[in-house]
Amino acid sequence: MQKLATLFTLATALTLAGCGGPSEPEEAAEPPRTILVTGATGTQGGAVARELLKRGYPVRALTRNPEQPAATALAAQGAEVVQGNFDDPASLAAAMAGAWGVFAVTDFWEHGREREEQHGRALIDAAEQAGVGHFVYTSVAAADSGSGLAHFESKYEIEQMLDDSDLDFTVVRPVEFMDNWRWSLDALRAGRYVNPRDPGDRHQWIAASDIGFFVGEAFDNPDDWIGRTEEIAGDEMTLEELTGVMSEAFDRPVEYVQVSWEEFEEMLGTEMTDMYRWFADVGYSVNIEALRSEYPDLVTVHEYLDGLAASGASD
Repeated sequence: MQKLATLFTLATALTLAGCGGPSEPEEAAEPPRTILVTGATGTQGGAVARELLKRGYPVRALTRNPEQPAATALAAQGAEVVQGNFDDPASLAAAMAGAWGVFAVTDFWEHGREREEQHGRALIDAAEQAGVGHFVYTSVAAADSGSGLAHFESKYEIEQMLDDSDLDFTVVRPVEFMDNWRWSLDALRAGRYVNPRDPGDRHQWIAASDIGFFVGEAFDNPDDWIGRTEEIAGDEMTLEELTGVMSEAFDRPVEYVQVSWEEFEEMLGTEMTDMYRWFADVGYSVNIEALRSEYPDLVTVHEYLDGLAASGASD
């Protein structure tokens, strides 16, 4: 009897110590999910690729020219750079082979409305054929507002293609990019910010890095993001306030130069002018306060311009 009691005590002690029998085998960790990033050398695609690399995803960066500096920079950061283009279905099939996710950006400004929509169709078809698990498309805020702007309507058409597809997808809709100020860097350093809009009007902006952040959130949390369309912005102020921030960032007075709409159209063309007229007459209306309550670290205008002023580069 004493022997049995001793054995029982020993067995109990071993059980409490975690040694009471064979343990359940641990499940093998799921390998990281490869994500194809289109437009990887552009403003949005580049920001997305860098964000996903930071989050530990294997990134496959699609570009027409793998030798360009932006592509080699991504390769140096760990991306797999692959050559292809939206007019070549075979290149899209090869690029998506084995990819779990796709980030898709289409370009109205280079290709026009008809080809942009064709490119959206090609990307969706290729993703369906490849069995992609999560497709994230970057559109534009107010795409469905009936703005009459060709590059809003083309993106909304692609959104509708996604609705009709068999893909699990997310749509992010950014507002005007802070990054566009890079193209005005020389003028800002010279103390001029040229724009046709009234200086007292309020407008919304987002940094491309935050587009990358939201796309990263969508891929990290597919259960929360699949089927979701999210309009995104990071900051809002009047153009008069904006030039004040520019003056602080560049440590010199920056004058707001309001040109006529006719002058602006001569410089940048009809579609760009129509967009700026829409900005002035209607504008974006993203609930930035609600976004910041959940994502408090979104880039502010002050932060972006401080970085731009310190960068010393206009590209």
